[in-house]
Amino acid sequence: MPVRRKDVVLGIGDDCAILEVAEGKQLAVSTDTLIEGTHFPRQTSARNIGYKSLAVNLSDLAAMGAEPAWVSLALTLPEENPVWLKEFSEGFSELANSYQLQLIGGDTTRGPLSITIQIFGFVNKTRTLRRDAAQPGDLIYLSGTLGDAGLGLDLLLNQSQQTEQQFLIERLNRPQPRITTGKELVKISQCAIDVSDGLSADLGHICEQSNCGAEIKLADLPLSKELKAFYGADINWNNILSSGDDYELCFTIRPEYQDQIKIIEDKLNVKLSCIGKITPGAGIKYIDKDNRPVQIADKGYDHFNK
Repeated sequence: MPVRRKDVVLGIGDDCAILEVAEGKQLAVSTDTLIEGTHFPRQTSARNIGYKSLAVNLSDLAAMGAEPAWVSLALTLPEENPVWLKEFSEGFSELANSYQLQLIGGDTTRGPLSITIQIFGFVNKTRTLRRDAAQPGDLIYLSGTLGDAGLGLDLLLNQSQQTEQQFLIERLNRPQPRITTGKELVKISQCAIDVSDGLSADLGHICEQSNCGAEIKLADLPLSKELKAFYGADINWNNILSSGDDYELCFTIRPEYQDQIKIIEDKLNVKLSCIGKITPGAGIKYIDKDNRPVQIADKGYDHFNK
């Protein structure tokens, strides 16, 4: 059953939707386009495309500590395909209903398969997560695990995945937007970003916009048992740090808020790992377990042009 929100005065069926924004709130808006063969492999199921196209937009709201409210959807399809559209809608609606997110409009056109979503959420005027709010001395944290989706994509494209590696494929096709985590983090953090293009690139955005540097301890990066089983003793840090699509939250806190992290972990059953600190200066420094510098290619994930 589609979500019907009371703050939607006029939804689908007219030239525009009419919406009410609650007093004391501000509107957070994000738009993403996903194109077949660039943002998802051509063999991806319609259901997973529907789910992921919404998940990546929800992740943007999570990175701001926002409460999801409304979404619009523009679909470009190469041909009329009711079966594909039904499965896409089921994947999309599965996630939308989980967050009481109402579809308020959109468009359908003919052409190469692409999906454009605009998503709207509410933030408190005095409590918002931003990229430009990190300060030297802040601790850097990461939710979940890193590098799974990038490895999952490699396995999928090379058609080499085994049954025990399906977790990595699921991390690619069905990322979990950290909405509830973001809403808790606004209580103790001012700075966050979602890891969509790789930790090196996305933490780099925080450093650039906050005019600071960062130091990351490779040994403290959270890795799944499936990823560690694949790499064994020869972990490819460049791949892990540059691969995208994990949609975890990278955020900073002042050291005095460390005790609150455990409370959030227990409340939400989510892993939050301290991976380094914000430093004066510029750029990201990576160090190994013996505090020796490690050279890492400082670039983001470039989808299928690796």
